[in-house]
Amino acid sequence: MAEASTNEEQGQEAQRQFQIQKIYLKDVSVETPNSPQIFQGEWKPDVNVQLGNAAKTIGENVHEVVTTVTVTVKLDDKTAYLIEVHQAGIFTIAGLSQQELGHMVGSYCPTILFPYAREAISDLVVKAGFPQLLLAPVNFDAIYAQHQQQAQAQAKGEAQKEPTDVH
Repeated sequence: MAEASTNEEQGQEAQRQFQIQKIYLKDVSVETPNSPQIFQGEWKPDVNVQLGNAAKTIGENVHEVVTTVTVTVKLDDKTAYLIEVHQAGIFTIAGLSQQELGHMVGSYCPTILFPYAREAISDLVVKAGFPQLLLAPVNFDAIYAQHQQQAQAQAKGEAQKEPTDVH
């Protein structure tokens, strides 16, 4: 009996699949609205980084995940530059529960994609004539967990707000 359950577990593990098919830049935008005047001032930037993530199924067990990184750098109230990178990947993901799939496309895949986006942003900043910008690593597991908690709290709040019929 123990052998049968072990074989079933091995069968489930054998069906699990994760493969990177392709990693690519889907979209890039660089804006330097106040150049060349912005180069004349003292470089004490205010850096704002925003992250986004989107996933869609594009085939059977094939998913496109796009991690968006937007960097806005200002000197005083003037924008020095705004760079947005949509770093994408196509992944084969099979044999996972919906919850596991959500974690893969919401955390694991963005963790793979982010270093590519970070490199692209660093290169673009220098090519735009500004001092190099190195973004710190991002803990997508923590961001995903926070997003899940917020979604659960919102769902609880919605459930509590629903009117009840009293006869």
